[in-house]
Amino acid sequence: MLAQKSKQLVLAPRRVEDLACPFKAHGLGELDQAGSIAFCEKLFAEVLDGASLMTNARHLRGSAWLNFNRLICERWSHFNGRSHVVLMGDAAHTAHFAIGSGTKLAIDDGIELARQFERFGHDAKNIPQVLAAYEDVRRVDVARIQNAARNAMEWFEVVGRRYADTLDPEQFMYSMLTRSQRISHENLRLRDRDWLEGFERDYARKSGAATPANDRLPPALTPFRARGVTLPNRIVVSPMAMYSAVDGLPNDFHLVHLGARALGGAGLVFGEMTCVSPDARITPGCLGLWNEAQAKEWKRIVDFVHASSQAKFAIQLGHAGRKGATRVAWEGMDEPLAEGAWPLVSASADPYLPHSQIPRAMSRADMDRVRDDFVAATKRAAATGADWLELHCAHGYLLSSFLSPLTNKRNDEYGGDHAGRALFPLEVFKAMRAAWPSDRPMSVRLSCTDWNEGGNTPEDAAIFARMFKDAGCDVIDCSAGQVTKDEAPVYGRMFQTPFSDKIRNEIGIATIAVGAISELDQANSIIAAGRADLCAVARPHLADPAWLLHEAAKLGVADLVWPKQYLSGKMQFEAGLQRAAAAAK
Repeated sequence: MLAQKSKQLVLAPRRVEDLACPFKAHGLGELDQAGSIAFCEKLFAEVLDGASLMTNARHLRGSAWLNFNRLICERWSHFNGRSHVVLMGDAAHTAHFAIGSGTKLAIDDGIELARQFERFGHDAKNIPQVLAAYEDVRRVDVARIQNAARNAMEWFEVVGRRYADTLDPEQFMYSMLTRSQRISHENLRLRDRDWLEGFERDYARKSGAATPANDRLPPALTPFRARGVTLPNRIVVSPMAMYSAVDGLPNDFHLVHLGARALGGAGLVFGEMTCVSPDARITPGCLGLWNEAQAKEWKRIVDFVHASSQAKFAIQLGHAGRKGATRVAWEGMDEPLAEGAWPLVSASADPYLPHSQIPRAMSRADMDRVRDDFVAATKRAAATGADWLELHCAHGYLLSSFLSPLTNKRNDEYGGDHAGRALFPLEVFKAMRAAWPSDRPMSVRLSCTDWNEGGNTPEDAAIFARMFKDAGCDVIDCSAGQVTKDEAPVYGRMFQTPFSDKIRNEIGIATIAVGAISELDQANSIIAAGRADLCAVARPHLADPAWLLHEAAKLGVADLVWPKQYLSGKMQFEAGLQRAAAAAK
């Protein structure tokens, strides 16, 4: 910030974390204040015309080139024995100025504190109750704004290398407007309907969509093409373990469960993680694709999806590794089987839980067998007519255990740096890609952070994503965590979308965003901003098999195809929405 009066210029500090080489080359991070001022006086000598600079950061030690510190206090009040001390504003919680909410947070804190005094009374005896309620009420809103501020801050930090040169002007503008993820697609419609609907038409045209009758098609409902497969829309039913198989065999439950989600409008329906051998299972209730009887039942499901809906079907293949031989979820998630367990293998001989079975560190012979199991399952998956294949390299399962330094402690060529840790997962992927039809896409699910010190970070995930891209992967399914039990996730709305954003726009590969995406409005925002190409929705699809049909109707999109058998229900559902909207006016 520069002030021109009296030929004196004021230099304000700015965030420069992770900027490119010139910052490091000049040693700015190591300069003290005097050195920083001297450097800038030299840099701007032509403008200064002999005038001096003064700093507005004399109270700070060391360099004035600072990072923004995010403060989250565990407690917002303290009784010192004589009086209560209350924290408000930046003293309790900082929010980056990228969305300009710091002052507002402080004012809202004061308003809420006053409100709680009015609620409980102003007597001294009520103060502890007042302060507890003040904290409880404000923490939720503060967390939302802090998350939004962090998103906005990070957008500006990476705009040069991630968005400016990758997004077209219209999408770049959309990305900037929604950078905090607080302004949604429908919120933009309220602010400027004409601009947004023009954007929607342009996005639909670029996606290859036919112009809808009402000239409106939200981004999540546009088609997506990968190799020879075109999805009718960009909503994905996540692979969700049902723990309902016997000997890995799909049954009527799986037919009804997956078939219902296909009828519900999603563009791509995933089966749950499907195991490539009996000892690859997480639980005795997990599905498999290691024999022809299983393949026959999978084909029955695929045929139903193709005959009864517009959806495409995906099979996800995986191996549980050290997380295998556990109880089904409702009998104790991740807890080892009391009886009937099978031997486990992993990258290293470390158990998942302290009392879990200790796996055997894989030998080269083990790797050969597992790779061949994946290839055999791939060929069976192709024979079912499935449209899409995914390799599970996330969540601490076998291939994930090779990728993470927390679980890969090998000192041979399959450990060490990124190339070593990725060597076996890439070997499996390449063998599968060679066995899978070339006109059908393959994706890889990655844990894009381990949420644990010393584990993989989003930067590591991007390195692995590039390796898989170079090996022929079409899409990265960007999940996170579950690699170790002592992880520390940071939850929130769409909390894993930043991982997808990074990989899509820095590595240049299509991505699937996952994690707490619960509304079509959110999916529209993610896709329109270029943060992902597809959105996977899990728990909402468990609660409502027709989630997408209902969400589209709520947004007034009438052209989404319903099964002809359900058209009378569509009319009634839409009429109910219209009556509710009229009553609310």
